[in-house]
Formats: sequence, structure tokens, C-alpha cells
Amino acid sequence: MALALFLAFVAVPVLEIWVILQVGQVIGGWPTMLLLVLDSLLGAWLLKREGVRTWGALHDALGQARLPGRELADAALVLVGGTLLLTPGFVTDAVGFLLVLPPTRPLARRLLLGLLARRVAAASLGPTVPRRGEARRPGSRPTVVEGEVVRPDPDRPTHGDDQDPGTHRAAPP
Repeated sequence: MALALFLAFVAVPVLEIWVILQVGQVIGGWPTMLLLVLDSLLGAWLLKREGVRTWGALHDALGQARLPGRELADAALVLVGGTLLLTPGFVTDAVGFLLVLPPTRPLARRLLLGLLARRVAAASLGPTVPRRGEARRPGSRPTVVEGEVVRPDPDRPTHGDDQDPGTHRAAPP
């Protein structure tokens, strides 16, 4: 989670500024600004068009009484992609176009569903014991099982009616 926040609030903006400066050095300041504005306008138009299509597909799936898994995934991709398209910058716009454009959205959908399947599988396994050197999750407590070890007396014969021969105790001396 901390890595995701670092990437979202530090690494991506720094990368965006660096790319904008590089483009500005090649084509100039005003053309770079014009390109960013045109990029955002194209992204807004594409977001509106694909949002309407995705909403229609979702509505049709629900009208046919079938589970709208693909349609919900597409709606999520269009929402995230549209947000990235409206954010100024060339890197976020490139990722946004990949998520919103119909030819590239199936690939993004497969990646998203694969990621979600792994997360669900990991979550369904329940809490795991941390490996050596790993910290426990905050608020979690180790499980303590109290008991005693009972070793069978090798001189005492076992009885056939006992289910576990290891539960016999030797008589006290």
C-alpha cells in the first residue's frame, strides 16, 4: 500500500514533469501546452463516447438477466482511464488511452481480472503465518495453543479399546 501511494503521489508526478520538459525542449513550450490541451479534449470526448457505450452494454446485460462481469470490468477500466485522461500529462494520458480505447481494453481487462483473481485467491487462504523476518499485521496476535506432551510408558501395554496409544499415562510411583 505504501508503495502504491509513493508511486501515485511522488513518482508519477515527477515522471510527468520530466516527460513534459523533454517534449517542451523538442517542440517548444507553447506547442507542448497546446498538445496537452488537445490531448485532454480528445480524452474527454473519448471518455464520453466509451462511457455511454459501456453503460449501454451494462444496461443490456442486466436487462437480459445475466451477470455483467465483463461489462463491470469495462466500466471500471473506462472510469480509471478517463480519470487518467483528464489528468494533465503524457504518461497518464498514454495509460488512459490504453484503458479506454476499445482495441486495447480487452488486454487491460484480462490483466485486471488476473490481478483480481490472484488477490481473491490470496485473501481466501486466510491469515498466514509471517515468514522469518516479516512483521505481523498491526493488531494481530499470535495464536497460542496450550497443552502438554504425553509420552507413552514403554513398559505399559496398550489396550485394544484405546483409540490413541500415545495418550496413556504412567501411574504415579
